[in-house]
Formats: sequence, C-alpha cells, structure tokens
Amino acid sequence: QVQLVESGGGAVQFGGSLRLSCAVSGFTLDDYAIGWFRQAPGKEREGISCIDTSALQYYTESVKGRFTLSRDTAKITVYLQMNTLKSEDTAVYYCARRRTSSCLNYRSVSTYTYWGQGTQVTVSS
Repeated sequence: QVQLVESGGGAVQFGGSLRLSCAVSGFTLDDYAIGWFRQAPGKEREGISCIDTSALQYYTESVKGRFTLSRDTAKITVYLQMNTLKSEDTAVYYCARRRTSSCLNYRSVSTYTYWGQGTQVTVSS
C-alpha cells in the first residue's frame, strides 16, 4: 500500500535547525516526485518545496537558502533540512506524492495523490 510518514518535528528556538523525514512505502522515488507543504493555524496549506525523480529540487522564496531537500533511494526516504528557523516557519509539515515524476506546478495541492499525516514544527523566540 502507498504510505508516507513524516517525522522529526518538534520545538526549536529561533535560528535553530530541524531535519524532517518522509518515509515512503508502496512506490519508489524514481517513479514519483515528492512535495513538502506546511499549514500554520488559520492559514491555507502552503507548498514550499519539491524533489523530482532526478533529484532536482525546487523551493519557494520563503524557504530558499534555509531549507534543503535530499533523498535516500535505498531507504525510500526524503529529507527536509531546515536551518535558520523563524517564527513564521511554525506549522504542521506534510510530505505528499505527486501524480507525475516532475515538480511542475508543485505548489498546487490538487496535483498530489497521497499525503502523510503531518509533523508539528514550533519555533519559539
């Protein structure tokens, strides 16, 4: 069965770092691109990054230079390294599987078929 499970969230101070993991089962990272979204209280779900089946990475301006995607195809896991965290990064973070191998239009929620349950990230002053 297709499944995505996020982990690695928690509480961190302003300027700190966290590494999120997205463990995948039921498919391989050579077949589908993986996107990352976040949703803060009272806000809509926001697409922030994507890694395609060639390991090319894409980032929104709000996280570019601070967040970095990587993957381990043997472990079928995607990682999101988050550095220099800010209060506005506080949200529930989700990984999701696209319906294609590319990251074209990756910020569109409707282009994803499967979602993880999310992991909470809280950045304090």
